Amino acid sequence: MPTPMPHKLVTLQRHVIEQQARFPSATGDFTLMLLDLMTAAKLIAREVNKAGLAEVLGDAGHQNVQDELVMKLDEFAQDRIYKAMDHGGHLCCMASEESAELIPIPPEYPHGRYVLCFDPLDGSSNIDANVSIGTIFSVHRRKSTSGPGTLEDVLQVGNNIVCAGYVIYGPSTMLVYSTASGVSGFTLDPSIGEFCLSHEDIRTPERGKIYSANEGNAAYWGEADRAYIEHLKTPEKASGRPYSARYIGSLVADFHRNLLYGGVFLYPADRKDPKKPQGKLRLLYEAQPLAFIAEQAGGAASDGTQRILDIVPRTLHDRTPLCLGAKLDVQLYDDFVRRYGGR
Repeated sequence: MPTPMPHKLVTLQRHVIEQQARFPSATGDFTLMLLDLMTAAKLIAREVNKAGLAEVLGDAGHQNVQDELVMKLDEFAQDRIYKAMDHGGHLCCMASEESAELIPIPPEYPHGRYVLCFDPLDGSSNIDANVSIGTIFSVHRRKSTSGPGTLEDVLQVGNNIVCAGYVIYGPSTMLVYSTASGVSGFTLDPSIGEFCLSHEDIRTPERGKIYSANEGNAAYWGEADRAYIEHLKTPEKASGRPYSARYIGSLVADFHRNLLYGGVFLYPADRKDPKKPQGKLRLLYEAQPLAFIAEQAGGAASDGTQRILDIVPRTLHDRTPLCLGAKLDVQLYDDFVRRYGGR
């Protein structure tokens, strides 16, 4: 069942400040950085909510580094996050799914201690159909000592994440985040312009009842992937009842539903596109942040052979197979991969 609403009124700003107070040596940089990011999220939410009236639907007429058609709202979200985060003195650099190279901090601004990786608008291919979309982000401490950020600062394992989260723009705008001390969810109250605590200490069920996979690609999956999904659909194998199929095609929306209700998301490697032998999803911008959230909520995330948070990224745009969600369901997927001798 969804996490019940708390009985106390707590804004995101207050929550972040209270979290900071737990660390006597904290300087406040991290708190201010998160608040800057939340400002960008509010601006994106406003634009998403009026997209059909503001002539920002449709594509921008070109492709990004992923060979995907860029939507107008993709560009808007990228621009708002960059402009909110480039001058605060909290970051040494940024990396985005939409940018081929590292995003530097302008030289006229100070360089901080953190690195921001983000997917400005996940699920943007669904924008014109008014389907829920989202922003995904993660924060690392830099490895270099000073000056502009480097690739070494960005290409870190997910175990080094200090904060991760996502904003989902749907019937309401909701932000979910973790600083490695549990997972909290905040819903935007547009009447006061504040994110207010609505889901305190989110815990995902140990075993789910939903599976989310693009079965249209099943012909291109490995034998283990097909056998796993068939297992979930067979009552006598899947704990006496079949799992329900729910697939939106917007990762952040599928993950958010499964996080609250209990379920597993699967996007395996497939043989359809020889340019993407490791599948579709980006390690830094999608898999790592959501894996961090899943584990903090009691779930798990794997590529079938290892934890997502243990994978060492080699480039800014590495891709990975992803099984994400309820712990026992992810463990079962790993068992299938071993049983069938790999993906």
